[in-house]
Amino acid sequence: MRRGVIGPRAGRLLLALPAALLVLQGASAQTRFTYSSGQSVSPAYEGWWPNEDGSFTMFFGYMNTNWQQEFDVPIGPDNNIEPGGPDQGQPTHFYPRRNPFLFTIRVPKDLGNKEIVWILTTNGKTERAYASLKTDYQIDKQVISTEIGGDGGSLRDELRYNMPPDLKVEGDKRRSVKVGEPITLVASASDPDNLPARRDGKPQPGGTAAQPTAVRAAPAAPANPASALYRPPSSIVPSNGPGLRLSWIVYRGKAATVAFSPDQMKTWTDTRAYANSPWSPPFTIPEPPPDGKWIVRATFQEPGTYVLRAVAGDGALFTYENVTVTVTR
Repeated sequence: MRRGVIGPRAGRLLLALPAALLVLQGASAQTRFTYSSGQSVSPAYEGWWPNEDGSFTMFFGYMNTNWQQEFDVPIGPDNNIEPGGPDQGQPTHFYPRRNPFLFTIRVPKDLGNKEIVWILTTNGKTERAYASLKTDYQIDKQVISTEIGGDGGSLRDELRYNMPPDLKVEGDKRRSVKVGEPITLVASASDPDNLPARRDGKPQPGGTAAQPTAVRAAPAAPANPASALYRPPSSIVPSNGPGLRLSWIVYRGKAATVAFSPDQMKTWTDTRAYANSPWSPPFTIPEPPPDGKWIVRATFQEPGTYVLRAVAGDGALFTYENVTVTVTR
């Protein structure tokens, strides 16, 4: 064979290469990897809504791509919000996966086209969230519920007028304790409008009158039993059921050195089965205490300053309250 001339067999192989490459590229495009560790945390700008005084509230959260690795990033160059920072109330402890609508920043009515930027560095990678008042970022209560799969993924209009839980943490907001010495945290929560109501119709603290459309009837059994094997998802995000709940998390400080008793259900979107998460199948929201008081003990293994956060939710909206704990030897 002369140099530069391709024989019939080689020609067929070369013609087959593009098709093979297309198949491989298509398979690669559909491949999704998950990681236990080694990936970064992406700060997230969730959107804004207007306030009655003309100012605006901006909402922030984050996505930790890892399923297991958590991060502690102190306020400073690696965890900075500008202008006006570095500290504007953001967390310093980062749980796995998606943690949306975690904190807010109130900005003046004359912000105009300016941006608020959250800069976060984890595992050597710096990522930024750019917050602005662009109209396509405007949200309401229903959007928040939809983004977290609230009320089982419901899109009903009543959720636009949902009232978030009332939350009150008893005692001082600043406390001191020694290593190994537990503190008792007492938080009272109630659902003022009982919306969205529990699917089982059981009462919730503060929610006396059930909403007419809050409890939906179970769907009728399909005529063909085989069709029950698959039900198309009603939401593009993991859903969680309605009902009042309360959990404590470590908002600032090293969470690995803090133990809660009893164990707290997760407030981050853990979709793995039996993960003690409202987004985890199968999971039933526990019945709240009849008096609406959740009593938890927290014990610290290392000295330092910690911010513990009570998270009260109704399955669509959240209310937060923080307690700062100084731990000494």
